[in-house]
Amino acid sequence: MENTENSVDSKSFKNLGTEIIHGSQSVGSGICLDDSYKMDYPEMGLCIIINNKNFDQSTGMSPRIGTDVDAASLREIFMNLKYEVRNKNDLTCEEILELMRNVSKEDHSKRSSFICVILSHGEEGVIFGTNGPIDLRKLTILFRGDYCRSLTGKPKLFIIQACRGRELDCGIETDSGTDDEMMCQKIPVEADFLYAYSTAPGYYSWRNSTHGSWFIQALCALLKMYAHKLEFVHILTRVNQKVATEFQSISEKSEYHAKKQIPCIVSMLTKELYFYH
Repeated sequence: MENTENSVDSKSFKNLGTEIIHGSQSVGSGICLDDSYKMDYPEMGLCIIINNKNFDQSTGMSPRIGTDVDAASLREIFMNLKYEVRNKNDLTCEEILELMRNVSKEDHSKRSSFICVILSHGEEGVIFGTNGPIDLRKLTILFRGDYCRSLTGKPKLFIIQACRGRELDCGIETDSGTDDEMMCQKIPVEADFLYAYSTAPGYYSWRNSTHGSWFIQALCALLKMYAHKLEFVHILTRVNQKVATEFQSISEKSEYHAKKQIPCIVSMLTKELYFYH
């Protein structure tokens, strides 16, 4: 499940908006194309946003107030990046599985990549449909290289805004290849996946009822700033920094007050990913 703040907004500690990009290069200014994914297919790709806000009473899960803000922000960001965005709201486990199965069977041969965003309650390795939990692995496996051939060798991004456990982070004070090569090359079926989790394994994920979740707020802000300048994993690293340093919970309940959060990047990408070409 997710934890929400009682406050109207997150506590901000510093403004990263004045950061200077050091050493960033465009593909045309020195990046080796063999080291980056081909992103000049006729279409950028499909972006599925599963936004679960309301849950069956039997699950004991509370409504995820603020998630619609996340869904709208994500839709705007990825549409601006030229993705075909499909928003799906309040899906059961069965509906999520059917959706993902159908999408995996589509012809992605003219698409550069695939993105799936899941906004829901969760536990470690599990996300919630409106009627209960489903193993995340059952969804992602459908896009493996041996199951979804038209996405083989292409980046498959899963962005997960959900809790991964019940631990709370109290924080700590500090001092301060070419296409021809791909046709004849054997690659692992688990290659080219990236999982961007809102929080570390075992921990709560925080969401603000007015402004949306910390992670999605940061992700959208930094994609807007850097999607045409930086490689995606570099952007996600800045997202980690932003969430870790700019957000802290404010709650009337002492056990939920002054808590922190760190997102988690799990990458099996084999090349650098730029949202431009």
